[in-house]
Amino acid sequence: MFNKDRWDEILEALNANRIRTLITAFGVFWGIMILVLLLALTNGLKNGVTTDFNDFATNSIFMWSQGTSMPYKGLPKGRRYNFKIQDVAILKEQIPMLKYVSPRNQLGGYRGANNVTRKEKTGAFSVSGDYPEFIYQQPMDILKGRFINYSDINEKRKVAVIGVDVVKSLYDKGEEPLETFIKINGVNFMVIGVFEKSNSNGDEEEDANTIFVPFSTFSQVFNFGDNVSWMVLTAEDNTSITSLKPEIFSIIKKQHIVNPDDERAIGNFDLAAQFSKITGLFSILTFVGFFVGTLVLLSGAIGISNIMLIVVKERTKEIGIRRALGATPWGVRIQILQESLTLTILSGMAGVSFASGVIWLINFLLERIGPIENFANPSVDIKVILIALLILIFFGVLAGLIPAIRATKMKPIDALRTE
Repeated sequence: MFNKDRWDEILEALNANRIRTLITAFGVFWGIMILVLLLALTNGLKNGVTTDFNDFATNSIFMWSQGTSMPYKGLPKGRRYNFKIQDVAILKEQIPMLKYVSPRNQLGGYRGANNVTRKEKTGAFSVSGDYPEFIYQQPMDILKGRFINYSDINEKRKVAVIGVDVVKSLYDKGEEPLETFIKINGVNFMVIGVFEKSNSNGDEEEDANTIFVPFSTFSQVFNFGDNVSWMVLTAEDNTSITSLKPEIFSIIKKQHIVNPDDERAIGNFDLAAQFSKITGLFSILTFVGFFVGTLVLLSGAIGISNIMLIVVKERTKEIGIRRALGATPWGVRIQILQESLTLTILSGMAGVSFASGVIWLINFLLERIGPIENFANPSVDIKVILIALLILIFFGVLAGLIPAIRATKMKPIDALRTE
């Protein structure tokens, strides 16, 4: 296999008709380049779309109450009801697989009327009453101070954690916000922290314009009583929140005297199911990319096989002479296979190198021009490259196998007679 004379013969055979060799090699070059680029671009789309989920506990659901659509136990259809703070304790007690259950209440909005003031400055911001667990469900960077803790909840402290855009709106440049006071609907709250969210599944601008206060304080100060506007529920890592939904809904319906068959009484957004759909979609796209790229690669290998058949036919007399001088059929087959593999692997490596250069260029441009929505960091795992190269070698063997077998089927005397 590593005989120098044989490799000289192989290179001489490939150089005998350079244009034909280059055209043939281009088929494999193009095939593996398309394969690598398709997989890289699919990963780029996947990275871009899933980036918004990176800072969320994806094994979560958002749940809120809605009007009933069915009468039940004397209660009419269309009845409105509210979740209660007691529901949280009941859910935690009856479903131990729940990791976090965070009740939430919300006031105002950053696009609404002004609801927060500090000295002469005013602004419209989203004010949320939350529990400490919420920071684990929707992680954020605490730039200064701290987030809400259970001491704040238990003592109903009037404290607030504010977003970076709240700071920009209510404070002068360089002014320290910690331990200062802001008024939310006329009630004083002391600022204990400043946060920033790097990624958001919703509206990044709204997140930056949000103020978090203790849930218990919010309920007391803004007269929400024991009502809960909505909840965020996260399951343990080894349990799917989607599988717990029927049990969660059943408990809530029982607590609020809702028909067990009423599917409209509880609104929800299943983040886990949506994330699963997205990852499933990109798994299919990856498979399709690999399949299409492999077919293109196969067409290149077929081109090599056809050319090798022509080469064998052109060299019939040479093969006859070699056989007459004592060359074994296996030795002739090995040489034909080596020629096929050499052409396939060299053109394949060139295709991988070119595709890698294109991927590097795309990433370089993305760094220069900034992030593009739903597209980030196109790349291909080295394992995928190795699999592609193994497929390439397999096709290279197939491409040379038929010509190699044909080359040794003819008897030496018949080969020598061929003009």
